[in-house]
Amino acid sequence: MLPWLHNESFPLYLAPMAGVTDVVFRALCKELGADVMVTEFVSAEGILQRDDRTRHYTEFDDVQHPIGVQLFGADGERMGEAARKIIEWKQPDFIDINFGCPVNKVVSKNGGSSLLKNCPLLAEVARGVVQSVHIPVTAKMRIGWDAQTINAVEVAKLLEDCGVQAISVHGRTRAQGYSGLADWEVIAQVANAVKIPVIGNGDISSGTDVEVRRAQANVRGIMIGRAAMANPWVFQEAKHYLKTGTHAAPATIEQRFDLMRRHCELAISRSTRGSEFEVIRSMRSRLMSYTRCIPGGKYLRGKFSHIASLMELDDILADYLTQRESLGTKLEEPDEIPFEIE
Repeated sequence: MLPWLHNESFPLYLAPMAGVTDVVFRALCKELGADVMVTEFVSAEGILQRDDRTRHYTEFDDVQHPIGVQLFGADGERMGEAARKIIEWKQPDFIDINFGCPVNKVVSKNGGSSLLKNCPLLAEVARGVVQSVHIPVTAKMRIGWDAQTINAVEVAKLLEDCGVQAISVHGRTRAQGYSGLADWEVIAQVANAVKIPVIGNGDISSGTDVEVRRAQANVRGIMIGRAAMANPWVFQEAKHYLKTGTHAAPATIEQRFDLMRRHCELAISRSTRGSEFEVIRSMRSRLMSYTRCIPGGKYLRGKFSHIASLMELDDILADYLTQRESLGTKLEEPDEIPFEIE
C-alpha cells in the first residue's frame, strides 16, 4: 500500500514543519533529492469549517508525489470527516496523523503530542481516520510526553492495531521540545516491536548520520527536518554518501545564493496574500536559516533581519560576494533554530 517503502527502498522524508515546509520549500527539497513529502499540519476543524487559510496548507504540486497531508485533532469522527474532504480536494497519497507536535496552541486543544498521555483517545482518533478513508494512513509521534512517561512502543503497537500503515518517530519527548539529543535507542525499540515500517527522525544532518541510524535502529526510512532548513542539499548529499561511501562536495556559496533568490521569487509568484514587501518580510527567518552553512553568516543574518525586497536581496548578496574574503573562511556550525516546528 506504500510502494515507496517496499522491497529494498530506503526513502528520505522531508519532515513536516509548521511555517517552513510550504509548497515552495517542498518543491525545492524534491528537486534536491527528498523522496517523500508531508504537508505542514492542518487542523481538522479548520478543514471542516472550510477555512481558506487552513485549506491553503493542503496544496501541493503533482511533482511532489508521494505526498501526505498531515492532520491534527482529538475527535476521531471529525478527523475522519476532514480526511475525506482533503481527499476529495487534492488526492494525496496518504493521510498522516500528528501525534508529535509539542506546540502549546496544539497541545492545549488535546492535539499533537498531548494524545500520548491518553492512549484510548489516541487509538480512537487513529481508528476514526483509518476507517473513514480509502487511502493509507500513517502517523508521526514523539517517544513520550516526558522522560518519566516514554511509551513509544505501546503507542506504536496501538497504532498498528488500528490499521496505521507506517509510523514516523521523533526521538524526543514533548517536554524536550528540540533540546537535548534524539533517543535512537527508543526508535529502534519501536522498529523492532511492530511489523509496519518505522521512519526515524531526529538529529539527522548528513549521509553519515543516515547510514549509522539505518544500521543501528532497523528503520525503513529517515525523516530530515531542521537540517534541511539550512541545507536542503542534505538529501542529495545523503544519497551520494549511501551510494558511494564518499561525501559529496557541499553546495557553493553561489548555489546557495541562487537558491535563496529562487525561493523568494517562487514565494512571490505563488502568494495570494500580499505584496512583494509582505512576502519578503515573511521570508526573513527562512533566509536567515540558509546562512547557517555560509562563512560570515552572522553578517548576512543582520542584513536579512530587515530585508524588504528582491532588489535589496540582490544588493546584499552582491555586497557579500565583494567582501567575503574579510568575512571569514570557515563554515559556521548550524545554530540552534528557535522555531516551534515538526
